[in-house]
Amino acid sequence: MKIVVITGSPHKNGTSAQLAAEFIKGAAEAGNEIYRFDAAFSQVHPCIGCDHCECGKRECVFKDEELKLYPQLIGADLVAFVSPLYYHGLSAQIKAVIDRFHGVDDLIRGGKKAVLLISAADSAPWVTDGVTATYETDLKYLKWQDCGRVLATGCYKPEDLLKTDFRRQAYLLGKSIK
Repeated sequence: MKIVVITGSPHKNGTSAQLAAEFIKGAAEAGNEIYRFDAAFSQVHPCIGCDHCECGKRECVFKDEELKLYPQLIGADLVAFVSPLYYHGLSAQIKAVIDRFHGVDDLIRGGKKAVLLISAADSAPWVTDGVTATYETDLKYLKWQDCGRVLATGCYKPEDLLKTDFRRQAYLLGKSIK
């Protein structure tokens, strides 16, 4: 299976980076092909809704690193979204990448699977409601299937994550993808 992992953290060794690494480790061990796109370390212009792309019929007006992602995204069987929780949603970096999916909407709608891995400082049971609602709505729109989630709450710093089972959960989720 071809997996695209899109990360949204500006912290190379932060909590969501650890979740991404564990997911990738498990997915690779299961024999999957992995392509990782680190949104926070890529130059991606926000979508301006100009519709020049016509949802995949024409090229996007921006010639940036999102264009490297498009062929991988189109060919992917599964997309993993990995982000820290920023104000109850995805980070701005990964959100900009997802907004630019518009440029290939007609080429990626239907038939794909997805997973969500989130790290959050707060441990309140409702803290991830916003991001999960957005994820579910995006999947409904794209006609993609949810294949699992790791919602690592109460993990503000990397050492917090080490005191939990969330890294193992991310690894096992990756391992389950076949």
